[in-house]
Amino acid sequence: MVKPNLEALLSVALDLTTSLGAEDRYRRLLEAVRHVVPCDAACLMRYQDGVLVPLAAHGLAPEALGRTFCTKAHPRLDILCHAEAPVRFAPDTELPDPFDGLLASDATALAHVHACLGWPLRVEGTLIGLLTADARDPRAFEGVDAATLSWLGALAGAAVRTSQLIDALEHSAERLGLVADDLRRAAERERGASLLGTSPAMQRLRDEIALVGPSDLTVLITGETGVGKELVARAVHAASGRRGEPLLHVNCAALPESVAESELFGHVRGAFTGAEQSRPGKLEVADKGTLLLDEIGELPLSIQPKLLRALQEGEVQRVGADRSLRVNVRVVAATNRDIEREVAEGRFRADLFHRLNVYRLAVPPLRERRSDIPLLAGHFCDEARARLGVGPVRLTKAARELLAGGAWPGNVRELENTVFRMVLQASRGVPRGAPVVVKPAHLGVDVAAVAEPAPREDDAEKAPAAAPLNEQVDAFQRGLIERAVAQHDGNWAAAARSLGMHRSNLHHLAKRLGLR
Repeated sequence: MVKPNLEALLSVALDLTTSLGAEDRYRRLLEAVRHVVPCDAACLMRYQDGVLVPLAAHGLAPEALGRTFCTKAHPRLDILCHAEAPVRFAPDTELPDPFDGLLASDATALAHVHACLGWPLRVEGTLIGLLTADARDPRAFEGVDAATLSWLGALAGAAVRTSQLIDALEHSAERLGLVADDLRRAAERERGASLLGTSPAMQRLRDEIALVGPSDLTVLITGETGVGKELVARAVHAASGRRGEPLLHVNCAALPESVAESELFGHVRGAFTGAEQSRPGKLEVADKGTLLLDEIGELPLSIQPKLLRALQEGEVQRVGADRSLRVNVRVVAATNRDIEREVAEGRFRADLFHRLNVYRLAVPPLRERRSDIPLLAGHFCDEARARLGVGPVRLTKAARELLAGGAWPGNVRELENTVFRMVLQASRGVPRGAPVVVKPAHLGVDVAAVAEPAPREDDAEKAPAAAPLNEQVDAFQRGLIERAVAQHDGNWAAAARSLGMHRSNLHHLAKRLGLR
């Protein structure tokens, strides 16, 4: 039968491999000390820069844990810090006991003759703490052999070191998690800020996002290529109660049929050739968050029934698994296809379409919000300046008019690429840091592609003379601002919010337009 002392030592050793919090580990360590050493008080302390800080105590008054002990002021503790093995102090030693007056059962007991011993806790030769034990009976420790004390000290040192490492890892993980959250939120704010525009079409879209965002309904985002459907999805997520959880993105057009099911629903080990380990799918990973199914019209027909069941039942089943998992995911789908035609022609399931089409957000093409083009062009000029490392970028009046009159079949993405290309061309030969002036000539061979077709001569004769484009844009913006300010009883801050602008930007624009 195992001796009680060995049982106590074994419990300390087992605790090193158990998922315990620091307080529980220290408490169990002192319980083991009491089984090995018959004491009235025990204290575990952490050493740092000549100071000992109690981590846990038994038999001492509560205020003992609130104190710190400088080794230079306490001879017994100083001796222990310089020792290489457990130290037994003579019962009648004249060295004062650091815990005198702190014994819970008898405040004066440690001022008299009593038994006292201590362990220096070292890991790889470095002192990390002390363990002490006191007993009112001067002969209490005489039956404890030196080997047992050494084993207990070694295990106690390992226990303290293990707890310190776990605490450090948990602190680091928590910090990294917070940093990741902050970076994610900053990225979402930055990307969300790219949903630019003050046109009525964009204001209506913002109003729709503000309405459906908090509702948790499934959203179907439609629009041509390059209009910013992903940005709209991010704005919906940011307006929802799930904004603190992840937004995951799946490009259905990039999913071959052979891997689409595993990507969405996951698989278990051995489910198919190459499945060497289990893997969760995007629906499972996005639990409590939002999943963007981009280009949903490209999803293979064979996968659509399983997606429908996941949306209806809130359950996913990994490939090769024999049971389902419940998930809580908000799905936002996006497509540039005529999804109704896809359904009519049998390329998309009608029941899945109706399950996705709970609330539709139609993102307007750039040609339906031309008044936003100067604002977008200015934004892309700033981005180009930062990414290309050039000086301030300026668009000439002619360049602005050319961009504002473009056809832009690729919408905002095409405009962005065009502005970046023009800035790069305009920066040729410009000294670093000097202003870069973008002119129509910098558009190069794409002028014909961007510019709208010129009206026929007979059409021009019939059409009334129009004011220059920039004057029309200014007049349109002036009217928008005047109406917004009037609707909010002269409150410019409220008007700026309704227009999706920062208040200072609205003031600058109003001043340029002669409204202030």
